[in-house]
Amino acid sequence: MPKLVAPLTDIAPRNAKKKDKPYKLADGGGLYLLVNTDGARYWRMDYRFGEVRRTLAFGKYPDVSLAEAREMRKAARKLLDDGTDPGQAKKDEKRIGVETAAQTFEKLARDWHSNKLASWSEGTAKDTLRRLEIDIFPQIGTVPIASITHQQMIAALRKIEARGAQEVAHRVKATCARIFSYANQQGIRNINPASDLSDVLKPVQAGHFAAITSDELPAFLAAMNKNDARLFLPTRTALRLMLLLFVRTSELITTPWSEIDLEAGLWVIPWQRMKRGKLTVNPDKTDHHVCLSSQALALLKELHAMTGGGTYLFPNQRDHQKPMSNGAILMALKRMGYQNKMTGHGFRALAMSTIKERLGYRHEVVDRQLAHAQKDKVASAYDRAQFLAERKKMMQEWADYLDATASGGNVIHASFKAA
Repeated sequence: MPKLVAPLTDIAPRNAKKKDKPYKLADGGGLYLLVNTDGARYWRMDYRFGEVRRTLAFGKYPDVSLAEAREMRKAARKLLDDGTDPGQAKKDEKRIGVETAAQTFEKLARDWHSNKLASWSEGTAKDTLRRLEIDIFPQIGTVPIASITHQQMIAALRKIEARGAQEVAHRVKATCARIFSYANQQGIRNINPASDLSDVLKPVQAGHFAAITSDELPAFLAAMNKNDARLFLPTRTALRLMLLLFVRTSELITTPWSEIDLEAGLWVIPWQRMKRGKLTVNPDKTDHHVCLSSQALALLKELHAMTGGGTYLFPNQRDHQKPMSNGAILMALKRMGYQNKMTGHGFRALAMSTIKERLGYRHEVVDRQLAHAQKDKVASAYDRAQFLAERKKMMQEWADYLDATASGGNVIHASFKAA
């Protein structure tokens, strides 16, 4: 029968004095206060697990009170009753704590980013990481992902809002939510504080890309000609092709000469370069026929004399192995005096409205030329085949309309020749 031990009183550990040798003040159930020769006092608990005698350390008195030490003894006894070694459980808990502290938000974010690279375009991968590095890593990057709170997440996002970038804040929030979810799937538990902030961030105001109207087109064409001398020749050509062909800016500036057949007058963009073709789920694998007008083809032939020896129609000025910067079109529009009035996407909106209103073409025909997605895949394939001849006719009429709109004749082509 185990020896009965009278429990300690609160005053006993407080009044324990040092002696020539270490000694113990027992509290029962294996718990005792070890008093060292220097007077330092430590809570310990002796127990048996199997046939092995072991000791648990509960901390130093008075940092750990008698009541707290008894709670620790109670928890250890429960583990023993459940067949678990409390000493090993403590080691495991410490190890997990160290591992958890090492699993910072930035580490998990970079792991998630690397895991997604195969399914992303180069631009998406670069932009996603850049946004994290600018807006999130400086705020919570070094914090263990398991301990990040709603308040910390909100503070990081509101810094983005403070500079007026509401849409960016919402996009970054969605990215962070995916990173927290990724950590949970890896067994690193967290509360995913970015997943339920729908009412915290300011709503994004719905809007449209800046674009001029049909009535403003004559003034725009005049400004384009007037500012030719201020722009590099390839940039001027890019502007005119955007106006004539209204493809997406990214599709134009990254076009390789290998896609252009100048002899046949054909330009077919492979589906892999199209916006819908880059989707990770159900990409649209249909190549896009741009349909070149005679004016557009003439511009391309003249451009080929300058850049045809390289890879791209519009090579980067500093590194010809790379395409023109995505901001070149916007900078050109700014120099023309159209900052915040016209964008690369604005050429598409202008063409859509003007071709329907002034040239009388059906929405479906213009829509196919814009390469917009169709909900019905069968109808989409039919439309592309059905409208190709009509689109070719439309694109020539659009180029002729632009020439007729500008005072002084064929400014689209003539001003390019005069450069």
